[in-house]
Amino acid sequence: MTMEAILESIRPYNTSYVTVTGGEPLAQPECKELLKALCDGYAHVSLETGGALSIEGIDPRVSIVLDLKTPGSKEAHQNKWENISHLKPQDQVKFVICHEEDFLWAVNILEEYDLKNRCTILFSPSYHELEPQQLANWILEKQLPVRMQIQLHKYLWGDVPGK
Repeated sequence: MTMEAILESIRPYNTSYVTVTGGEPLAQPECKELLKALCDGYAHVSLETGGALSIEGIDPRVSIVLDLKTPGSKEAHQNKWENISHLKPQDQVKFVICHEEDFLWAVNILEEYDLKNRCTILFSPSYHELEPQQLANWILEKQLPVRMQIQLHKYLWGDVPGK
């Protein structure tokens, strides 16, 4: 699909907010160009990225939601730590927490990289691995400056690919 076709397919929705997500958007060669074009045509544009590819050079108008993979995900080795230096105040860092060790690891990362003073921080319990109430209790006990969320798509549609 051409960039023009993508932009045209969005117009009928009459929205001022567009999120680029799904798989890893930055793996697509023209993603940064698409993000710029979206910024030119819409009030709010966000990018959800898995954090394994560089966010350097993304249009500064884009709000980035950057995953930092926890050890429990078995993908932490893919974290591109230099991405943290490119975060802006309107960006978000998301941790999907699988268990208490992940939680403690994430707390350490918050402190080590002073994330609370860089951007919004999101903690989510991993679907079917950690009860949301348990994560909420840990957050409250530590009085963390984070926003808790659930993986809403998993609660709505389960583990169905593409949802």
